[in-house]
Amino acid sequence: MSELKRGEMQLSGHGVTCVRGGRQVFAGLDFAAISGEAVAVMGRNGSGKTSLLRLIAGLLVPAGGTIVLDGGDAEMTLPEQCHYLGHRDALKPALSVSENLTFWADFLGGERLEPAESLATVGLDHATHLPAGFLSAGQRRRLSLARLLTVRRPVWLLDEPTNALDVAGQDMFAGLMRQHLSRGGMIIAATHAPLGIESRELRIGGVA
Repeated sequence: MSELKRGEMQLSGHGVTCVRGGRQVFAGLDFAAISGEAVAVMGRNGSGKTSLLRLIAGLLVPAGGTIVLDGGDAEMTLPEQCHYLGHRDALKPALSVSENLTFWADFLGGERLEPAESLATVGLDHATHLPAGFLSAGQRRRLSLARLLTVRRPVWLLDEPTNALDVAGQDMFAGLMRQHLSRGGMIIAATHAPLGIESRELRIGGVA
């Protein structure tokens, strides 16, 4: 690893192997990302893109290899410094838009932005009292994106993040990603489509 500058982070994986359901998804994977960088994880269906994000987030355990964050908060684990945004939106349909966001803010803890400000940024300030079950697919995605803003974490792990977003939503999210990177954050995104920002490609193998 090259020497890090003050305040800089590096997320790296060495020889990472993933096994799920008795099947080896990928093996011997090396990767790295530094502060201010976005990495687009590309590959066929079933190649392990989502599994890689879940390994970094601590939701799966590697069958081999290591994943390390250097330069982050020494008092926190890697998962505690990550936001994991899955391809499905983790929302409670019966709770309102505002209540969903407040739940996640309380659950995740740490430095936070006022939920109302996050909802305004993603264009949902008009729907704060609406039950999440009434939202369109695009609105649900916007609500999930608001979670990234409400609780500040340096590493964003994004699984097909632009799914269901219209053109305006994609442009809005591209701006949010650029802002996150400009503040020293990093992004690892599993995607089939362009992210809308400058990114480095990590192609992952595996079977379909």
